[in-house]
Amino acid sequence: MRHREQTDATNGDRTDGVHLLPKAASFGDRPLRGLDFASQDCLGLSTHPEIVATAADTLRRFGVRSVCAAAEAGDPGLSVALERRIADFLQMEEALLCATGRAAARTVVRGLVRSTDHVVIDAAIRSGLRESAEAATAHLHPFRHLDAEHCRARLRAIRARDTENGILVVTESLSPLDSGTPDLAALRTLCDEYGATLLVDVTQDLGCLGEDGRGHLGLQDMLGKADLVTGSFTKSFASNGGFVAARTRAVTACLRAAEADAQALSPIQIAVLLKAFTLIDEADGCERRARLMRNVLNLRTALRERALTVCGEPCTSVSVAIGSGELARLAAPRLIELGLLVDLTASGEASRLRMHVTAEHSDADIARAALGVAEALDRARADLAERSRRPNLLVAA
Repeated sequence: MRHREQTDATNGDRTDGVHLLPKAASFGDRPLRGLDFASQDCLGLSTHPEIVATAADTLRRFGVRSVCAAAEAGDPGLSVALERRIADFLQMEEALLCATGRAAARTVVRGLVRSTDHVVIDAAIRSGLRESAEAATAHLHPFRHLDAEHCRARLRAIRARDTENGILVVTESLSPLDSGTPDLAALRTLCDEYGATLLVDVTQDLGCLGEDGRGHLGLQDMLGKADLVTGSFTKSFASNGGFVAARTRAVTACLRAAEADAQALSPIQIAVLLKAFTLIDEADGCERRARLMRNVLNLRTALRERALTVCGEPCTSVSVAIGSGELARLAAPRLIELGLLVDLTASGEASRLRMHVTAEHSDADIARAALGVAEALDRARADLAERSRRPNLLVAA
């Protein structure tokens, strides 16, 4: 069941959600300190006592090592156990570890897509997947963001002239652009109809959404039904790293052979990720996800009460439509002045302010953040209006 828009005022304020950046950080010549809605540790696992203890124990066992091939990670059983854990978590046959989410995208696209194949890709897909597709083939076919019918039109047009070569359909289970999610079952049906392969990237929602942490794959009853799943661990699992999971072992075997010398993860990262999967599956993880979603819903409500436009579905990144890129640029220093750290994307008339919510934010943090965003945008609009009133200076010939 997807989360409804509602607030929950029955829980007392938490006081441990304020994150201050060190005084040494700066914005221009001003100290950068504030309420942190820019970091992505949505379940707060990076400081969990069991995570910290696991990292310390692994450090004592294996020492400090940089990322390396799985066979060189100190205990190969660690990487094997983690790959099995990922595959089971997603109900896939097998998984392959990669150094980053971007590396996972590059591994799967470069390993499977030939120059004569086609890639049908959501137009708003994250840059790593798009760049990998562009490098693999000239036959790139973007479809309108989250529009399954436009994807169907692309597939129909390709198959009308090419019945031999492969087609890879690429989407994200949750878009970081607008917090939207595709109809994954509809895309699965299209892939079956036109003989295409479905790849779903789950970076944004794995571990942190859904009662069991399976994100929209679980919420839409699509676990084990995509052909390929890629993702990054950075959002919920307290570590860097990425992965590719496949429905058939032959695919990961092919990718593993092609990437035999590629870097994987350090023993500390692998051990931390294994512990994070355990916590996410336990009652503690369920409680943290519930607390996280409560914060998300309350923030979305508070922003709307201040006449701001909140995009997409409830998820860990609350996205606010700003409008012009110039307004976003003017809002950035105002947000810093008010002690609020957020992500801003300035592009034409579709600029967004993204706030990364965590389970550790308190009710007071949520209220302060909504007020700060509204005030910063009001000040930015006043700045923009003042600029428009200034007379244009004519330069003498």
